Amino acid sequence: MLPPGTFAGSVVIVTGGGTGLGRAIAAEFARAGAAVGIVSRRPEHRAAGVEAVEAAGGKAAEAAADVRDAEEVAAAFDAVEAVLGPVRLLVNNAAANFPVPAEDLSPNGWRAVTQIVLDGTFFCSQELYRRAAGAGDPGAIVNVLATQAFTGGPGMAHTAAAKAAVGNLTKTLAVEWAPHGVRVNALAPGLFVHDDMRSELTVLRAGGGAEVDARRQPAGRLGRLHELGWAATWLCSPYASFVTGHTLVVDGANWLRRHFVMPEFVPVRTQIADALPAGGEEPRGR
Repeated sequence: MLPPGTFAGSVVIVTGGGTGLGRAIAAEFARAGAAVGIVSRRPEHRAAGVEAVEAAGGKAAEAAADVRDAEEVAAAFDAVEAVLGPVRLLVNNAAANFPVPAEDLSPNGWRAVTQIVLDGTFFCSQELYRRAAGAGDPGAIVNVLATQAFTGGPGMAHTAAAKAAVGNLTKTLAVEWAPHGVRVNALAPGLFVHDDMRSELTVLRAGGGAEVDARRQPAGRLGRLHELGWAATWLCSPYASFVTGHTLVVDGANWLRRHFVMPEFVPVRTQIADALPAGGEEPRGR
């Protein structure tokens, strides 16, 4: 999407950059010339992210961190900078999710999701800002949301609430940090199917496979992973230098879809029970 070398000399950290959407975003930054730091708790995920970046022709480094811990976040930035140089771009992609009726959601499940999504986004953003502003350099942050942040998400109370909070945080940080040249935007992806989707989430949206999924979209197709990467790289690029505090929805208009006569309502507990008799499970963070 962007001219070759758009990010030459730049370093971006992608949290959760070894799987799914994060890995696709990391690869697009590499194609546009950035060096990419992959931050994740799991070594196999970090290795997969590095492999994807290198396959796209980029230079990569990896660092372990639980984004819920501010000290681990700072150490991960140090580790990436020791290999690649100063980090001035950040994609907050790390997340956790699992379907569960709100009344069955455990305190641990609630905390795990909200802390990874909200606390992790804040700690990583704060670290990026301190480094960029402290050096007098511009910076850019992209937070990955979900369209359920706008509508609520039955069966996803923890995730929807945390993503909505990140959407609000995006606006606040954009205003606070604009005087120092650090832009903060967000992406709200639609359905981008990938190999790392949790099995129970795949089951819940299934019922015919990709062809049926495509017919559920106003655009008549699913999102392509590189398209999300294009959006993330553009928001961080000089071509979006006057864009901050914005949430870009990339979903083919799906979240806006309405029927004149709505389908029969099915309670979320019934939806989950029909697809997953054993119920939900505790989250696996990236």
